[in-house]
Amino acid sequence: MAAPIRVIIADDHLLFRQGLKALLKSEPEVAVVGETERVADLPALLAQTPCDQVLLDLQMERSVLADIESLALRVPIVVLTASEVPADAVLAIRRGARAVVLKRFAVETLMDAIRTVATGNVWLPLSLQTHMAAQLTRAQPNTLSPREEEVFHFAALGLRNAEIAERLAISEETVKTHLNRIFRKLGVRDRVGLALYASRR
Repeated sequence: MAAPIRVIIADDHLLFRQGLKALLKSEPEVAVVGETERVADLPALLAQTPCDQVLLDLQMERSVLADIESLALRVPIVVLTASEVPADAVLAIRRGARAVVLKRFAVETLMDAIRTVATGNVWLPLSLQTHMAAQLTRAQPNTLSPREEEVFHFAALGLRNAEIAERLAISEETVKTHLNRIFRKLGVRDRVGLALYASRR
């Protein structure tokens, strides 16, 4: 059996932290190894407590947008937010967050986000995917072929290779080939860079 994904919860609402712990307690693939109500305490907590992801409330004793960039250098960040303003989520992704989970949908979506981030991919809520899709429609890179534009579109929305292959009726190997070409053309290294590129456009 694979080792559980170790997470730290950073949220200043006690009831929400307790709810998250209760939710994750029923998931054998996740272990809550720490918690804090202050973002200022996170660096010390991370130094003392090895973990695989931090579940970070976007608005604690203050906005954490300024902290995400430095924290993301140490551990993957899953942002939790009550805000459904797309710009807030886009800013969090730009700063280095690997996922954005809307609090009112956390019960249904949090585990999917945690699993996706654990595989090295980016996870975004449907509302943000829709927002980014609209942006991409208005600003598709001219350097990409029509098929590469389709793969770029779905990859930027966070779809996995198998999902893209199913949508486009092509093989996963073909998806990988297109992605490698897209990475080279856009000057990015991986899917995280691709998502950041898309959010900037």
